[in-house]
Amino acid sequence: MTKLSVNINKIATLRNARGGNVPDLLKVATDIQRFGGQGITIHPRPDERHIRYQDARDLKPIVYTEFNIEGNPQHNFIDLVLECQPTQVTLVPDAIGAITSSAGWDTVKNQAYLTEMIQEFQRHNIRTSIFVDPRLDMIEGAKKTGTDRIELYTEAFAHQYSLGNRSAIEPYIAAAELANELQLGINAGHDLSLDNIQFFKQNISGLLEVSIGHALISESLYLGLENVVNMYLQKLK
Repeated sequence: MTKLSVNINKIATLRNARGGNVPDLLKVATDIQRFGGQGITIHPRPDERHIRYQDARDLKPIVYTEFNIEGNPQHNFIDLVLECQPTQVTLVPDAIGAITSSAGWDTVKNQAYLTEMIQEFQRHNIRTSIFVDPRLDMIEGAKKTGTDRIELYTEAFAHQYSLGNRSAIEPYIAAAELANELQLGINAGHDLSLDNIQFFKQNISGLLEVSIGHALISESLYLGLENVVNMYLQKLK
């Protein structure tokens, strides 16, 4: 079964809109785990417009499943990850001020840099994953960095799938096949939803984990958080 890690950035966005503690981020993370979620993902950005660095520290003692911290490995982020010691760190090449992630790493051009960052986290027994596009050269480059896993950037698939283009899965199948051959663990995320997750899961061999936030929280407004978490778990079997 592919694990479901729930990204709670949107809960923090809603909380920050009013300046108080409603909704309570820590309670939501606790409830997601109680409902069956197998991980909690956060993606703090330098401006802390949703997840704050202190949230990562506060979440650490209550996340008993898998704690995944995503972000661009700049100095403050590196320090935060080493302090919090999550299960996994996912390196994402976000530009400062980016609304959301828009591309994977160029693992060839950034190979030396990524290798250095990955070795630093692995020295502290933190599993590493790097965000990549479904390109074979990027998968091969990822292997050379020494990373434990890759996270396939699934926006292109999700968009095309919504238009009825099922062939959009093909680059991801090829990328997963190569990753499996290279013994790289496979995660995936970005715009995965109840509409497309089962098709994606059924076609991607060796898919270990998906990280889902925006769609899951949006769907929960209509269907309820506990119900939606369990709907994902059923589709990921």
